[in-house]
Amino acid sequence: MPAIHAVPSRPTSSVSGARAFLQSGHWPTLLASFLYFDFCFAIWVLNGAMGPFISETFQLSAAQKGFMLSVPILAGALMRFPLGVLSQYIGRKNAAMVEMALIVAALVFGYLAVDTYDEVILMGVLLGIAGASFGVALSLGSGWFPPKYKGLAMGLAGAGNSGTVLAVLFAPPLATKFGWQAVYGLAALTMLVPMLVMWFAAKEPPDREHQTFRQHVACLFEKDGWAFSLIYIVTFGGFIGLASFLPTYFYDQFKVTKVEAGQLTMLATLMGSAVRVVGGYISDRVGGIHTLTGVLLAVAATLVLCGMSSGSVAATTLLFMLCFACLGAGNGALFQLVPLRWPLTTAVAGSMIGEVGALGGGFIPNAMGLSKQYFGTYLWGFVSFAALAVLMLVMLRVVQIRWTRTWAEKGGRARQATTGEAGGASYRLDA
Repeated sequence: MPAIHAVPSRPTSSVSGARAFLQSGHWPTLLASFLYFDFCFAIWVLNGAMGPFISETFQLSAAQKGFMLSVPILAGALMRFPLGVLSQYIGRKNAAMVEMALIVAALVFGYLAVDTYDEVILMGVLLGIAGASFGVALSLGSGWFPPKYKGLAMGLAGAGNSGTVLAVLFAPPLATKFGWQAVYGLAALTMLVPMLVMWFAAKEPPDREHQTFRQHVACLFEKDGWAFSLIYIVTFGGFIGLASFLPTYFYDQFKVTKVEAGQLTMLATLMGSAVRVVGGYISDRVGGIHTLTGVLLAVAATLVLCGMSSGSVAATTLLFMLCFACLGAGNGALFQLVPLRWPLTTAVAGSMIGEVGALGGGFIPNAMGLSKQYFGTYLWGFVSFAALAVLMLVMLRVVQIRWTRTWAEKGGRARQATTGEAGGASYRLDA
């Protein structure tokens, strides 16, 4: 079991700390993983960034908008676990290269062939290929780093969800100038950047997992696996769901321009991406359980306030920024715990958790669309997801009792291993 690192008894410079972190692993692979996830994330939410354009083209109802925005999220969630399993057999670097090649092909299809609403839905399924990158990116990026830096390394690789910022910042003005279908073609060209960096800079980590398929899927039948996944429905599902829906929400609710809707969304999503690293860093020190407790409380409160502040674009934007910051910290905190719970199957466990968790992202656009269509307000969409956050908080406080008795220290920090301890044995107590 990974050894816990001691917090220094006297201050150390941030420069020396950063140098120690970078020297402890292979930073070019971490950089390649970040860029891979960053560009994939941008592609994944591309329809969300162009939601106002697509909705206007086909005159969509509120419910149709919600469904259209949820399709890439749901498709990406379902594709994560198969890619995670594939990465264990051909390597994470190779799996990433295969995935990016498929993304380029999908974007070329979008540029050449998407002209109807049904084809937009099909394109949403294809964009889901990009959403499969999560587990592979985090495992590849953190695979070279020792346990005491796993949370920070995963936080840095996971900060690739800043790709949302790229999508909402650049897609609307490009769609205004060239048409929204052309953005698919331009996006295909940008994918060459992470492909080249991955090919030349990344190295397969030494912690490759040689296990049978049955061993890989075993985590699907563990209670802890489902507990992690349900919490991730709130933290990551909330992030991707809101990021996809906000351009449409700002455009419809406040009558801003399509480009301004993207810019307002960018302010919120940037906070979530940046604070994810902080969430991993803090969790390495105080524990992921403590961090998640605060996160879930804050998310529930800010979501309700967002729904109640629908008359002020400034107040709503600030509340969304706070909400996304909490969601980002929660994502980093949860994935600080994953390698502690599944040290031998981190990539597959991460993919499974990401798959179920990302499914929650499909809840928000649909809940918002249905709330608006049937009640004339988005408020009840916000309230329903806030209620889910409260339920997950209650569950966390119950399961953390067993977690801290078996595989984690108080608060969710790494436990000190004892000599001769059977690696991973305690991680299967509830299988």
